[in-house]
Amino acid sequence: MAAEMSLTHRAPHKVLSEAELEEVAQRKPPTKPSLRGCLRKTRCSGHAAKSLLFRFLPFLRWLPRYPIKDWLLGDIVSGFSVGIMHLPQGLAYALLAGLPPVTGLYSSFYPVFLYFFFGTSRHNSVGPFAVISVMIGSLTDSLLPSENFLESVNGSNATVNEELRDAARVELVATITVLTGIFQVALGLLQFGFVVTYLSDPLVRGYTTASSVHVLVSQLKNVFGVSQGEFSGPISLFLTVIDLCKKLPDTNVGTLVTAIIAMVAILIVKELNHKFAAKLPMPIPIELITIIVSTGISYGVNLNDKFGISVVGNIPSGLKPPVAPKISYFGQVAGNAFAIAVVGYAICISLGKIFALKHGYKVDSNQELIALGLSNFLGGFFQCFAISCSMSRSLVQESTGGNSQVAGVIASLVILVTILKIGELFRDLPKAILAAIIIVNLKGMFKQFSDLSTLWKSNRVDLLVWIVTFIATLLLNLDIGLAVSVAFGLLTVIFRTQLPHYSILGRISDTDVYRDVMEYEMAQEVPGVKIFRSSSTVYFANVELYAEALKKKSGIDVDRLIEKKKKAIKKLKKQQKKLEKEKAKRKKNAEDGPGPAVIELSGGESSAPSEPTLHSLGLPQPSFHAIILDFSTVSFVDTVSIKILKNIFKDFHDIEVDVFIASCGVSVLAQLERGNFFTSAITKHSFFPSVHDAVLHISRERHPASVDHSTRM
Repeated sequence: MAAEMSLTHRAPHKVLSEAELEEVAQRKPPTKPSLRGCLRKTRCSGHAAKSLLFRFLPFLRWLPRYPIKDWLLGDIVSGFSVGIMHLPQGLAYALLAGLPPVTGLYSSFYPVFLYFFFGTSRHNSVGPFAVISVMIGSLTDSLLPSENFLESVNGSNATVNEELRDAARVELVATITVLTGIFQVALGLLQFGFVVTYLSDPLVRGYTTASSVHVLVSQLKNVFGVSQGEFSGPISLFLTVIDLCKKLPDTNVGTLVTAIIAMVAILIVKELNHKFAAKLPMPIPIELITIIVSTGISYGVNLNDKFGISVVGNIPSGLKPPVAPKISYFGQVAGNAFAIAVVGYAICISLGKIFALKHGYKVDSNQELIALGLSNFLGGFFQCFAISCSMSRSLVQESTGGNSQVAGVIASLVILVTILKIGELFRDLPKAILAAIIIVNLKGMFKQFSDLSTLWKSNRVDLLVWIVTFIATLLLNLDIGLAVSVAFGLLTVIFRTQLPHYSILGRISDTDVYRDVMEYEMAQEVPGVKIFRSSSTVYFANVELYAEALKKKSGIDVDRLIEKKKKAIKKLKKQQKKLEKEKAKRKKNAEDGPGPAVIELSGGESSAPSEPTLHSLGLPQPSFHAIILDFSTVSFVDTVSIKILKNIFKDFHDIEVDVFIASCGVSVLAQLERGNFFTSAITKHSFFPSVHDAVLHISRERHPASVDHSTRM
């Protein structure tokens, strides 16, 4: 009740400049980091060690509190469902990466199992992902094309030694995966989780959509059953399409029919799964069913020999011992590995944040980098290729009752059993079936074309980023396309800060709110005061534009007026000099008898000359006497902006206009102090906590009698 009374009967508003506010509020001096303080923070203690251990191994925090009765059954069902999806997708995405199918199974086991220990997302399903696989595939095709492994048979025909090629590619990809993991772990340890913020949502969606086109084109040869040359570098996508069109007459009808039947069946069942999701205890595993049925038919009918339908071939059973990466590849693949690291993390963290927001828990972005990095780094020693998160598997993991990464462990165990006992049974699986699975799973990515209409209505700049990313990725391939897209995205940010919205503010009557006079009819300019605002911060790239816009919005040609004033003063000085010469001459002539003229001259010299004003010089005066710069949007300043701000104060002072700054943040004030902005002419008495305070101060200075009325406005 007392608090309400104090609010109701509060004292009249007291106007304080920043200098007065610092004195009244007793601003603390800035603290300087000391070596002792840094050592104290890094001092090892039991509590710090425990906190660090829980941070790097998050499962230690939640596993002891795991609610077995509530979560275990859901995690088991979810784990089996996701494991069943991992099997066909692992085989298919290995094909997409240009690797033997078994590497897809390894990549569905090791990283998934490792993520359980290090990951912070409860619903992300890590493992092979189409976009990452096609990035790896483009790299294997360019560095180790099949032409490098041609061997002559009977001295005439040359065939590709697939065993030798696959072994070389596995070694290359394992090295890329290890290096990708190193990049991700390093970024995570350096707290560089924010690096993904440079990949905006339109950029990621445009990139993944273009990547899905690359994936589609890469699988058409398996759908039509034709052999194609391998193209890499810019415009390789279009060269692949042209080459495919030339070879369409050689289409294997059996392969084409197999792929079409599989795609239709998978699409229909997936639609049924979506339509009856609420009634089905788990989605119908149509991909697994398709693989089993097609493998059985292929084995029984002998599709390979009778119809020439290409099959997967031998899938070795059992796990292989770890092999060290080939370090000599590091220099060749470093850029690609970094691109894979960033894209894989961007997809993973965006999915993780969606599920975390939905289910009310937090995802640690830096720890996710470390988790992905360790999964890739350790997986690379076991012939895995780089992994990320799959939207389809993650949605299944969530919808079937998954509550934690225990589901991921169950899924990895399903794959382990497949690797040890079942994998070799799929040697007669047609490659056309895997191509069909890959293409059908691109449906969700192709739906992202609807972003075009949405962005057209909401934000044209984001639309431009989406389109440029899409076209650059199609034309320049995945690695160069990503670099161009990021560069273009950063350029749009720079251009937006260089071309902000400048406005003159007016006061909404009977309030202390100030708005753009061009957008609000009730906003009226304060008489004699111009309030200027920019929608962006002020720094070296736009500060000159800021100064030009300020002078333009003020309604007068400041530079021309200053120039006229200088010329008028120069002319006045010449006249004064001429008069002084004449007076000196008269004084010399009147030395013998001082008369009234000498007395007048002596009296004239005793009066001090006053500073000439615009009025005294006969120049037009501005219609305002003060300018307020609204710094509410300014987050930092640099040396260039400080220099230009000083010039603004000086220029307007020359035309008899006072400059004030309002709503300047404490951090910006500190930067101005360090940049030697404040002088005897420019003090903190020109700075105010709000625009309204600055207006009240100006009113008080101009009309002292109305102070009491002003403070109650």
